[in-house]
Amino acid sequence: MWITLKNIWYLSLKEFKSVLSDYVLMGLIIVMFTVATYSVAKGMAVEVRNGSVAVVNEDQSALSWRIIDALKAPYFKKPVLINHDEINGLMDRGEYTFVLVIPKDYEKNLLQQRAPELQLLVDATSVSQAGLGASFIQQVVTLETASYFQQNNPLAELPMHVVSKVLFNPNADHTWFAGPMQIVSNAALLAMLLVGAAIIREKERGTIEHLLVMPVRAFEIALSKVISNAIVIAIASIVSLYIVVNFWLGVPLTGSVPLFILALMLFLFAVGSLGILLGTFAPTMPQFGLLVIPVYMVLRLLSGGESPREGMPDWVQVLTQFSPQTQFVQTTQNILNRQAGLDIVWPNLVYMSIMAILFFIFALSRFKNMLANQG
Repeated sequence: MWITLKNIWYLSLKEFKSVLSDYVLMGLIIVMFTVATYSVAKGMAVEVRNGSVAVVNEDQSALSWRIIDALKAPYFKKPVLINHDEINGLMDRGEYTFVLVIPKDYEKNLLQQRAPELQLLVDATSVSQAGLGASFIQQVVTLETASYFQQNNPLAELPMHVVSKVLFNPNADHTWFAGPMQIVSNAALLAMLLVGAAIIREKERGTIEHLLVMPVRAFEIALSKVISNAIVIAIASIVSLYIVVNFWLGVPLTGSVPLFILALMLFLFAVGSLGILLGTFAPTMPQFGLLVIPVYMVLRLLSGGESPREGMPDWVQVLTQFSPQTQFVQTTQNILNRQAGLDIVWPNLVYMSIMAILFFIFALSRFKNMLANQG
């Protein structure tokens, strides 16, 4: 037992030196946990921001100008007046997401209670803005028209009053969600890359033969690679959590950071074991990269970090429960966003622990076969 721990310790130190001496790799880690995390969290828009609007104002009435003036920042850019014959060309070129057509005699027909129709054209290729933006514009038209004719808001006349309380994210700021999720994605990708690349690097440089003649076992070699790279990525993740997410993005860390670190280490162990497994299938570094990218993208897109899992098919929701990234995304959201404790996240920790052990056993079996073939 003591000899095993000693071997793992020295092999881990060897891996630390290998990672820290690779300046390109260290630069990649720094960029991904600083610039990439900040830019993605700030650049990812899930609400209507600066939507481009063009207006065909055939009415030229006071009401029509009032509606146009109500389309304000930060939701919309300043509306641009266009002619009716320009609509198709501008929409085909994607210059405007919304085109509002106010027909002639719109105000006059309202006064005569003829129920005129406004036309709103929406470029649905701008998926993140199309649905919400169309609802916003319809709401603006309804409220401004009611206000212009000095009518009360129909909702205000109902014998009820809805009190909304936004929990965990009072301002509905998407960076509170995007920042931690980007750290999760970066950690998953780097864990697979670093651990798997360590295996490939040993084979390409021929140092795997040196390990074969040493009094160490495959279990000790594999475990040292997972532990050392997991610690490097965990340190980078925690630094990014405090500096980028908390300080730069202004996301409060009200949850238990030590509990998050525990979940992070379990997750990195599971994904690192997956990296070893993938590394045993790929003989060269380019092939390893081609193998990692699709696996990473599937795990990321179906984890719930990009879109709610509730909107996915039932069979996908069941299948992704066996993904460590899905479990870690749920754990991160519960801890950092909802201030959950161990009494809530313990099932996720158990699932990640089981998956980490299973992945490592399977990866170790493949790793032993690879070493046997090398020998």
